[in-house]
Amino acid sequence: MTTASVPEDATATLWSAELSRTLVPVEVVPLAGRPLAGRLASHRLGYVRISTLEADAARVSRTAALIARAPLTEPQVGVGVQVSGRAVLEQDGRRAAVSAGGFVLYDTARPYSVDYPEGFRTHLFHLPRRLLGVPEHELRQVAGTAVTPAEGYGSVLVPFLNALAAFAHSYPAPVGDRLPGSVADMLSTLVAQLAAVHTAEVPGAPNEHLVRRVREHIDRNLADTDLSPETIARAHHISVRYLHRLFEGEGVTVSRLIQRRRLDACARELGRRGRTAPTVSAVAQRWGFVNPAHFSRAFRAAYGVSPREWRALRTADTG
Repeated sequence: MTTASVPEDATATLWSAELSRTLVPVEVVPLAGRPLAGRLASHRLGYVRISTLEADAARVSRTAALIARAPLTEPQVGVGVQVSGRAVLEQDGRRAAVSAGGFVLYDTARPYSVDYPEGFRTHLFHLPRRLLGVPEHELRQVAGTAVTPAEGYGSVLVPFLNALAAFAHSYPAPVGDRLPGSVADMLSTLVAQLAAVHTAEVPGAPNEHLVRRVREHIDRNLADTDLSPETIARAHHISVRYLHRLFEGEGVTVSRLIQRRRLDACARELGRRGRTAPTVSAVAQRWGFVNPAHFSRAFRAAYGVSPREWRALRTADTG
């Protein structure tokens, strides 16, 4: 869509209508003091909508009234990659300014506005919020955030998104079918990274409490042979992907933590003195190990000796 052949007094109305139809309902107000000129190209790649906007200075607003009047059946997460010009995003009380090469992150389920104070070109990526697999509180922490291409994950994400926008209309089916999943994975990782920074700045934030609950759950259920990242995530009403992200800063994966805690329990029991000590295989089964050979290998890797050698060393009367 282009405003080139539209009467000057109708360009802002047309621009608002086209953005609302293609993306989400918004209002557009020109900032240059003259009729707005703009061009919009939009493509769909699976469940990802990729749009390129090129226009004069303007304010794009998604107000509370618009949201109430036309609520989305599928809330979207939006990313705006700035190709030229500047953008200033406001959402949830945060104000994020970005220049060419950076991008902003926003949530279409809540009010926001973007000021483009000069002529600009930007790539917009919209995808269903649920596909990121991130909890609501994390998204609220990071919506209204700007990221520069030299800032952490931005150095990877910006070139990828620019290339995606440039060739969105020409990807063959086998490639195009896979790319939306990559976009969702990369954005969920970005949200997790930004939320982790926020969490580190806020003592006692929700992640800290949740990690503690997961660790307690693991210790209570070591004997359950079905204990796994999948059952743990289900018990805490989170995705497996999010569970793994919770433990990225813990120095151990969830599966490794389960095994380590089971080995610790086995080592304690094998080291107890008693006249009727259980067999090594019985101890292993009691703490969730179903394969004796695997248990022996894991135990030796952790303690440097076999389970039987450990028992002999710990129970020997050596003072």
